[in-house]
Amino acid sequence: MLNRRLFLASAAAALVTGCASSQRTGQLAGPGYPADGLGRAVRISPEYLQMYRAMPEEPYPIPAVDLSKIDPVYYRQLVTYAAPEPAGTIIVDTPNRFLYLTMEGGQAMRYGVGIGREGFAWGGRARIARKAAWPKWTPPAEMIDRQPELEKYRNGMPPGLDNPLGARALYIFEGNRDTLYRLHGTSETLSIGKAVSSGCVRLLQQDIIDLYNRVPNGTPIVVRQA
Repeated sequence: MLNRRLFLASAAAALVTGCASSQRTGQLAGPGYPADGLGRAVRISPEYLQMYRAMPEEPYPIPAVDLSKIDPVYYRQLVTYAAPEPAGTIIVDTPNRFLYLTMEGGQAMRYGVGIGREGFAWGGRARIARKAAWPKWTPPAEMIDRQPELEKYRNGMPPGLDNPLGARALYIFEGNRDTLYRLHGTSETLSIGKAVSSGCVRLLQQDIIDLYNRVPNGTPIVVRQA
């Protein structure tokens, strides 16, 4: 269930630096705005259009999300969520393609995610040991072995929208050991709600920025495979 009052407050806080979209109808069409396969405008709540707006203020400007390409269930929203973990825990529900950030009062902020393909998935309990804005991406040696074209990035790929880690990355550690799995941004809208990555959990750029701003280093994370 969506707690509308708290959801709107959360969205407003996250969008303080943004430019306002039209608030009159919630129905927009044209370049950069949602439309169906026939070019007709898709009716989407103005709150979501604002939430997934373009972010030209970022070092590498982020375009608006084409929300017509995503099932609305994967839009960021505040939900009622009963979990045994304490408030401030990240929970990745792998089968259902959701990430929850637990909050007080039996609520959570829920994000749609893309998760690892079969054979690359990771699960367990760990913590966020590091956060990075516009991180450099360094593919693991075993990935370079599988994909030799990545050799040129052995020492790292510079940040930017083409970087696989996107606008933000949260690094998952078990104790002092880097699991090599990340929560990170993506511009590949169609990957949300699907199993496509090499094990990492990907969120829309606007969503990973929102999550990044909410959680400190040391945040516990639980990745559930069932």
